Amino acid sequence: MQQTNDSPVQAPAIGRRELLAGAAGIAGSLAGASLLGLNPAHAVPVAAGVTKFGLPAGDHVRILVTGDAGTGTRTQWAVADTAREYHAREPFSMAVGLGDNIYDSGPDDDHDAQFATKFETPNAGLDFPWAMALGNHDTSAIFPGDGGWLERGNFEVAYHAKSPRWWMPSRYYSLRAPQTDPVVELFVLDLTPLAALIPPLLSPYWNIDGEYMNAQREWLDRALAESTAEWKVVCTHFPYLSNGSHGNAGSYDGLPAPLNGAPAKRFYEDHVLGKVNLLLAGHDHSLQVLEPTIATKGARQIVSGAAAKTSGAKGSGSAGLGSSGSGSLGGGSGSSGGSKTKALYESHDRLGFMVLDLTPAMANLRVVTVDPATGTGTEVFDRRL
Repeated sequence: MQQTNDSPVQAPAIGRRELLAGAAGIAGSLAGASLLGLNPAHAVPVAAGVTKFGLPAGDHVRILVTGDAGTGTRTQWAVADTAREYHAREPFSMAVGLGDNIYDSGPDDDHDAQFATKFETPNAGLDFPWAMALGNHDTSAIFPGDGGWLERGNFEVAYHAKSPRWWMPSRYYSLRAPQTDPVVELFVLDLTPLAALIPPLLSPYWNIDGEYMNAQREWLDRALAESTAEWKVVCTHFPYLSNGSHGNAGSYDGLPAPLNGAPAKRFYEDHVLGKVNLLLAGHDHSLQVLEPTIATKGARQIVSGAAAKTSGAKGSGSAGLGSSGSGSLGGGSGSSGGSKTKALYESHDRLGFMVLDLTPAMANLRVVTVDPATGTGTEVFDRRL
């Protein structure tokens, strides 16, 4: 029976798995930066007087899959309006927000007004848990999207205490739905240290093989091994595969290593692939349903990063306002340089979101595109995976 989450409930207690991560990563302190909520062992508690919308309790979980949304512009509102209309007909159980939650550079503190203008207000009425991941724009330092101020992500963790919707109790974490005998477990990862355009040369804690990432690796290995969920889904900002303008991990934007995401590629290959069913990511402002490959070891890469911007036709790189241009079914003709991955569906010039329905026996994915000029939503893809 579909869970509609009509009433907020108190957030569930952090379970044993959530307490396993990274003792080494929390042992010290960073100059000028709090270790608030870096890993599940230091999950942020909900503030007094705040209740979280309830996690799904039934054996049918419907997930709104959206990413790169946080602009506060009319395009974000157009997509959110369509999601509200969809929710009124077929209620969502929860949502995943795949990073770049606060454009262009992330919040300045945990009570920044941008949380209201770029998340709460546009998503009014979408009253269910939003499992949020960090993106490179959430951790900017010098220029938007450089990922150079990793500590900035802690403001988004701290905001977990204040919002019924926003779910980010730590920088990486897992959520089970339902909590007992889960249909799905979402493993929300923070790969921002592995794809930053300004490497953390002066902060060894954040290094590619530093304390923080090693703690995350240890936690993820154990959490995946212990998971009893029928569906194991990784949610993070940076894709392993993408036919969009950023491209695949290991060749992001045609940059040299390590700025090309080579460390993220290694992370996926060493700790994720062969252990999960689905990879959900944003980063590329497009909608892509890619086929599993030998490299992904059976996992399917899904990119949903068109909740406010599109990359433009043929991956031109423009942060456009979206269009009603046509997508492609089964074309596999992506837009980035290098090899392309066969796609069941992809569009680089349409705004939109995805709907993932999961039961113990079935995973079904729908793609909904949005015309910002008319506010019209169109279901362009519907397939059992």
